[in-house]
Amino acid sequence: IAATQPSTDWHLKENAREHHTSKFSSEELIVRRGQAFTITFNGAERPEQNLIFIAETGPKPSKTTKTLATFDISSTVSKEGWSAVLQSSSSSSVSISISSPHNAVIGRYRLSVQSGTSSPQSLGTFVLLFNPWSSGDDVFMPNKAECEEYVLEEFGIIFAGNKNHISSFGWNFGQFQGDILNICLAIMDRSLYYRQDPVTDVSHRHDPRYLGRVLSAMVNANDDQGVVLGNWSGKYEGGKNPSSWTGSGEILQSWKKSGFKPVKYGQCWVFAAVLTTVLRCLGIPTRTITNFSSAHDADGNLRVDEFYDADGNHLERGADSVWNFHVWNESWFTRNDLGPSYSGWQVLDATPQEESGGIYQCGPASRHAIKEGEVELDYDGPFVFAEVNADCMYWNYDSATGKKTLIFSKSTEIGASISTKAVGRDDRVDVTRDYKYEEGSAKEREIFKKARKKLGLEDKFDPTAPKQEEVEQKPDISGKFKVAGSLEVGKDLNLLLVLENLQSDAKTVNVNMTAWSTLYTRRRVNQIWKDSISVTLAPKEEKLFPIKIKYPEYQQQLTTDKTIQVTALCHVEDGIQVLVKRNITLDNPAIDIQVLGEAKVNKEVFVEVAFTNPIDAEVKDCVLQVEGSDLLQGILELRIPPLKASEKSSTKFKLIPSEAGPKHLLVNFSCDKFADIKTFKMVNVIN
Repeated sequence: IAATQPSTDWHLKENAREHHTSKFSSEELIVRRGQAFTITFNGAERPEQNLIFIAETGPKPSKTTKTLATFDISSTVSKEGWSAVLQSSSSSSVSISISSPHNAVIGRYRLSVQSGTSSPQSLGTFVLLFNPWSSGDDVFMPNKAECEEYVLEEFGIIFAGNKNHISSFGWNFGQFQGDILNICLAIMDRSLYYRQDPVTDVSHRHDPRYLGRVLSAMVNANDDQGVVLGNWSGKYEGGKNPSSWTGSGEILQSWKKSGFKPVKYGQCWVFAAVLTTVLRCLGIPTRTITNFSSAHDADGNLRVDEFYDADGNHLERGADSVWNFHVWNESWFTRNDLGPSYSGWQVLDATPQEESGGIYQCGPASRHAIKEGEVELDYDGPFVFAEVNADCMYWNYDSATGKKTLIFSKSTEIGASISTKAVGRDDRVDVTRDYKYEEGSAKEREIFKKARKKLGLEDKFDPTAPKQEEVEQKPDISGKFKVAGSLEVGKDLNLLLVLENLQSDAKTVNVNMTAWSTLYTRRRVNQIWKDSISVTLAPKEEKLFPIKIKYPEYQQQLTTDKTIQVTALCHVEDGIQVLVKRNITLDNPAIDIQVLGEAKVNKEVFVEVAFTNPIDAEVKDCVLQVEGSDLLQGILELRIPPLKASEKSSTKFKLIPSEAGPKHLLVNFSCDKFADIKTFKMVNVIN
């Protein structure tokens, strides 16, 4: 080779098109493993001169760790390792097609070429990713529409609220924007696994199972100064309220800009959304999953215990809890360690809830294994199984005597309406059946017993042989809360307590009622209201008791999760207690987006956002936040003047779309009375 440095043409456009990497905005070649890419370089003499290529990655490349490959020009693509096939050559340049193996380590590679005995010359660097379009890859996804959604789609919908009232909001994953790929590569190099043993860590990066687990640890800040710091206190000073984020880009950029200090603050959907961005960016098909009435079983007995005092207040006793909803991830890959039937969707959870292997990481747990109660299989089966299947035990706790009495237990409470976004549409798909057999069916109970048995729990709580305090007696009355009217922030809350006498003799009942504002984890924050009534129910009689909680009563107490827990503890004379409870999520008022005219690539288009103040008081400190991949750079923040009662505000701003296709604009409006009113709009951009 001549002494000059060879100059390389990476054929960026053509290679990116072939490798489904055109959405990255990079001057560096980004390709997927197990697939050929073409490069041309000059400065080489005739290729008969035995060119040898060297591809290497990581701090100490070696052939034994598969982080170093040397290969010469051959006539066919190698089945096993790296290979180079001559495409064409002239007196000044050579075009080569280079192929990597299906199980190559992913990451940034350095490529050099050597001719004869001269020293190697650098051709530059390229990034190698997982390849869900290639049948030999562990992440191969045969359905092309699913590849589009779970790898290439930058917009997502996350479901929230509660099982009686499912709501949703948009999220900008933005995995192809700006510097996100480099940040994802940096995340891998900052994990505890890499710090302890960089050589071994890099050599495992061919395995989506390994990387999924490592990244579930790195997305939370616990243990390793990871990306997002969790906060479930209801107080978010010194950072951003978790419900104010609208995309992962701002979070990942902030983490890098601050010198890799954890970003404040996240809750479950933030961890799940950031992990989706990172895994999609690296080429692992990934989606967010919302589980309603999600159990956090801290002691591993597949049972969640909740305690109430005599007034019906939910007590913070014990580490178990039930969240209105919890968001985690599913990633798609084979489980060579478990066998073919356990391949497909795998559960990963980056929210720091319980330690696994000494650090806060969770998964991958095979979804099929969870459904079949195979909780002993790697990783974290018991925890994930409990999230969707635990039994609930409700206790009355007397703090004076320390005595606890079982009020009732329920095996159908946990794991409802498990939801994810549809492929190619902005709709909800219910995947509950993929996690468990039908609730209340014999098969579901059989699987639950199988899981308990595998964990050696069948003796501790066997419903067929209960301990004395766990005997469930038949209640004399039943009760429920019904919603009357709308559930909207700014409006009064109207409920009905319905009590029914199940017996054929009259019953006297003393009812203690409370309403608390809570977080979505059902953690109590402020008491809003309490009341008690004494009622007599004639034989088999049903009575309705209206409850009204006025907006001014709850306005100051409400958290940004807009959730209220109402309980009524009914003390039946000469009978057992009955607990009636309901978790209520209030809706924010609506906000409207209009695109004024046609959206065209590189042309200005105006957007109008309208909001009407629905309450009888002025709202101030109004801020509008707008983002959307390929529609605008970064985040647009607009301050809006205060709005009097019933006043309408309308704000205009312009977009300059950078790419054609269906794009999503996300809007977040906040003021002193309403936090984080979110909406999104699909904008069809034409050339």
